[in-house]
Amino acid sequence: MADHAFVTLATNDSYAKGALVLGSSLRKNTSKKLVMLITPQVSDSMRKVLNKVYDVVRLVDVLDSEDSAHLALMERPELGVTLTKLHCWTLTEYTKCVFMDADTLVLENIDDLFEREELSAAPDPGWPDCFNSGVFVFQPSLDTYNQLLQLAREKGSFDGGDQGLLNTFFSTWSTKDIHKHLPFIYNLSSVSIYSYVPAFKAFGASAKVVHFLGKVKPWNYTYDSKTRTVKGDVHDQTVTHPEFLNLWWDTYTSRILPLLTEHGVVKDVSTGLKAEEVTEAMSQMSIAAPPLLPSISSEERRERWEQGQVDYMGADSYENIKKKLDTYLQ
Repeated sequence: MADHAFVTLATNDSYAKGALVLGSSLRKNTSKKLVMLITPQVSDSMRKVLNKVYDVVRLVDVLDSEDSAHLALMERPELGVTLTKLHCWTLTEYTKCVFMDADTLVLENIDDLFEREELSAAPDPGWPDCFNSGVFVFQPSLDTYNQLLQLAREKGSFDGGDQGLLNTFFSTWSTKDIHKHLPFIYNLSSVSIYSYVPAFKAFGASAKVVHFLGKVKPWNYTYDSKTRTVKGDVHDQTVTHPEFLNLWWDTYTSRILPLLTEHGVVKDVSTGLKAEEVTEAMSQMSIAAPPLLPSISSEERRERWEQGQVDYMGADSYENIKKKLDTYLQ
């Protein structure tokens, strides 16, 4: 339907790169309208590229919770501006929309989401009685928008970002209607620490949307275009499943990088280089390797266990636990 749309948001050029990859993945899998919300921090040259991928690019004001206390609990101070996402309810020219964070990637057609009601979303891996606000079905409404703003002013958000506020507003999501619970395959966390490995092996192939949760995003890595693989250690507990990370970068280098180069978003380093050399040079220059995680104390490790943040792929793997038990039994 013409009055249905997929919607995303970028508050800077880095997230705009993610939105371009998301838009490209949607173009492969749907004929629905694609709508992009941007803030003034997105550059003019990037806006031109976004207009090549999205049907509508709309400028909106930044809404920032400025809630440093709650944001500090997640160690994510940058998430205050995610309240800007609330502008999606102002898109009243559409009867129903699906919002998707700019760090998601669509793997196959998900138009069936438009058969769902507001507010349909998948459980958050960190606290399943809350939904994750990276993918959700909503119905644009100025009345809802104004009520959300009023709630933000009066009570704020329990996490300082949009997810806490939306879960407070749509507070019956976890208890009232199971039909509003999207299967996890519509918002699959790509971060190993959040993925129960046996379940991923059993159901991961059915994933429809991958969500690159966490501080380190796909555009924060280095990509080798010759081998078509991501460089660096992509197997530690905080790193995305390599196959999804490689897919993101393959889309970026083949479909997005040429557009960025054409519009001068990526600086010209192509003098004297062949086309394939330009692609490699661009992909190598723009991304930094992810930071190494510091080692944690046994007390902090125990706290993470109690919070459900188990390092299944690393120190807390089955093999390591078995070795520890064997030493006690001996």
